[in-house]
Amino acid sequence: MSSTPTWHTSSYSNDSGGHCVEVAEGSTTLVRDTGNRECGHLAVEAGAWAAFLRAVKAGELDG
Repeated sequence: MSSTPTWHTSSYSNDSGGHCVEVAEGSTTLVRDTGNRECGHLAVEAGAWAAFLRAVKAGELDG
């Protein structure tokens, strides 16, 4: 990943501007809250991020 991550709003963020999550993908995926960027980010191994997204899409994490 470059020294300056390229952030984009997750497709899972809602359309009204709330509950927004931004990600910067690479060998390590960075995740942050759009409304609280100053609080930092989480770093997730790319394979673990891909597994998480598969579980979300499959509905495996629905309450």
